[in-house]
Amino acid sequence: MATAQETFKTTLMTVVGQAYEAAGYQLEDLPVQQASGQFRFKKPLDDDLKGFIEYQLLHYVDSEWAAGMPSRFRVTLTRTDQTNPRSKSDHTAYVQRDLGTLVVEDFGVGILPSGNHWWQFKNMDQLGKTLAEAGHLVIGYGIPWLGGDLEPDE
Repeated sequence: MATAQETFKTTLMTVVGQAYEAAGYQLEDLPVQQASGQFRFKKPLDDDLKGFIEYQLLHYVDSEWAAGMPSRFRVTLTRTDQTNPRSKSDHTAYVQRDLGTLVVEDFGVGILPSGNHWWQFKNMDQLGKTLAEAGHLVIGYGIPWLGGDLEPDE
């Protein structure tokens, strides 16, 4: 039986994988990170920079401590000169934002309840829909922002 992380990865690739690959982003093969719920797409950019689209999954199982809680994920976007997007960078083009913050606060698009947004789901149907929603925002705002083609003040 597939783990929650394996199911998330399969659904993620089914929903957004082709679009990300068409934009030049490839899912990094990081089994340990993926087993802990972290899925990272990477693309080489100009000036030795890299663009990262990172999904962090928090999977909840019904228990006496978390009965009925939905699982959730968030998306973080990073442009950096480092091989790990979580590593500190002093590069002048370094940027890192959560997708919700970028869309709601930076671009002023009120499509999400707040900038500190986690996409929630309780079943496969909801997972597919939330991944599609986040994927549309990554493609419309995140990827152009990472590439330097779209800035919030435009």
